Amino acid sequence: MVSANSMFMKTKPRSSPQSWALFLSVLLLTVSPQLAFAQDSACGPLANAYGPFDYRTEKGNSLHLVESAHFTPVVEALIKGNAGYLGGDLDYTLRAFPNHHRALLAVMRYGEKTKSPKPNDLRYSVECYFTRALQFRPDDTTARLLYASYLGKNSREAEALQQLERTNALAKDNPFTHYNIGLVYFDLKQYDKALAQAHIADDLGFTQTGLRDQLKAAGKWKDAPPRSAARAEAPASAAAPAASAPLPQ
Repeated sequence: MVSANSMFMKTKPRSSPQSWALFLSVLLLTVSPQLAFAQDSACGPLANAYGPFDYRTEKGNSLHLVESAHFTPVVEALIKGNAGYLGGDLDYTLRAFPNHHRALLAVMRYGEKTKSPKPNDLRYSVECYFTRALQFRPDDTTARLLYASYLGKNSREAEALQQLERTNALAKDNPFTHYNIGLVYFDLKQYDKALAQAHIADDLGFTQTGLRDQLKAAGKWKDAPPRSAARAEAPASAAAPAASAPLPQ
């Protein structure tokens, strides 16, 4: 089974998390998308005293302040809280940065560790944090992949597949995203779909072989047919970023 963390080497892998959906309709207030309220009142408003900030783009002082106080390595490893209870620190992080990828992964693991859909010291259920993340930024493919993984691990395969289809539509020519979609398809035992994503990632210049190796080990690998002329002319900009790496096994 592929670990969810192997999808996120792009954002600093940490301890040993394991591998990874609900169609979201977004209710936006006219004031600002960032101040939209979660459609399900049980998941609370996105409006927050600090933020909310987009984890993908806000990498400055705001992120540093939140992580240094509430998402330290000890919190991320689910050992103990830093500013208070462990769940309180995870909640603070995900209210300030609703789509904080590593915090979403950590809160998913926290639910697994406590064997609860809503650990006692969390403000919302684990699933609510995914709902909030995708309402805040529906185009965040990493948050959507994490949600697909969560749904798959909770025996909600149809919803997980729906999230993967949505992610595929958002992926465009991003080889890293196609590769990671393939990893989640593999975890769901959707081998033909995982193979198709591996071929797309290869065509777009992605050089990592982990997904191919897993498909080969499962006896599901097939070489891609010769590329069409159109595919052979894929833009050079589609090459995989040098710093990107798939999730660790």
